Amino acid sequence: MSTSPSHISFFDEVRQILAKAREKSVRSINSAMVEAYWLVGKRIVEEEQGGKVQAAYGTGLLRELSRSLGSEFGKGFSLANLKNFRKFYLTYPDGQKSYALRSQLSWTHHRTIMRLEDEKARDYYIRQCEKENWSSRALERQIQTKTYQRLLSTEPQADKQSNDLGRKDGGIFTHLKDPYILEFLKLPEDPMVQERELETALINDLQKFLLELGGGFSFVARQMRVSTETTHFYIDLVFYHYVLKCFVIVDLKTEKLTHQHIGQMDMYVRMFDDLKRGKDDNPTIGLILCADKDETIVQYSVLKESEQLFASKYRLHLPSEEELVAEIDRERERIYRYQDKEETS
Repeated sequence: MSTSPSHISFFDEVRQILAKAREKSVRSINSAMVEAYWLVGKRIVEEEQGGKVQAAYGTGLLRELSRSLGSEFGKGFSLANLKNFRKFYLTYPDGQKSYALRSQLSWTHHRTIMRLEDEKARDYYIRQCEKENWSSRALERQIQTKTYQRLLSTEPQADKQSNDLGRKDGGIFTHLKDPYILEFLKLPEDPMVQERELETALINDLQKFLLELGGGFSFVARQMRVSTETTHFYIDLVFYHYVLKCFVIVDLKTEKLTHQHIGQMDMYVRMFDDLKRGKDDNPTIGLILCADKDETIVQYSVLKESEQLFASKYRLHLPSEEELVAEIDRERERIYRYQDKEETS
């Protein structure tokens, strides 16, 4: 007996109802367990701070508690986990007043985030996990590549509490990172890497590239042709940002940034605004993704004043924490020097 199209539609609707109910049930259980872990941590801290447990015997008590809980509730209550529950409470002692406990994140997400000492960084990752639906693995990578610090280092004029792209004081500011970490492409850190090879790798791993770009980006086209009356031009990658309501065009350069690259992107942005931009779209943003850049070139080019042109470096290998911190510090110092110069001029 064949299934009619109307029956297929009916079956799909029933599946969607059950899938949504199952998802809601999982979220509810997850939220309840996160709250339970916080309460267990609270009770442990109260027991310790109430003078009932001497420091020398604290670990012994937790070990006994672990054995007791394990025999009744099964796995998940090891000594290490009980210590994590305690840290969870100490990280968010205000309980339900804390945004963290009101979020829909899993315990794995919280366990990862609470390792961070910076409260603002924790808040940023919590909100981004909830907004962008990051998996725990995606969250781990974002923390490992210091996404929060990279955003801060490139946004001196933007509100530091903002978590996504937006508009401020009538002008566009973007949380474009510098550098972008593209280690997931597994390409060699080699000057022989060609732009087409880089472009192909990014398209083949588009999901991870969108995650590295940040929230709000949707992919539009690769090698989009923009034509004038006499000439065809091809833009490497085109995205649309649904928060900013504008196109973001990306030009890939596997070499050091030059004035010619900046001039080319400036032309691309002007052409795109003239030929492709819709009447309800905001001005197009152009991003040059380059292997390296000289800040003198940036300082004395249209990049300095333009609200539509940006240049960021990319790294094909995940740098060490020391290297990444040093690079972020150099960028921040450069920005501060520029701000001081502007204030004194």
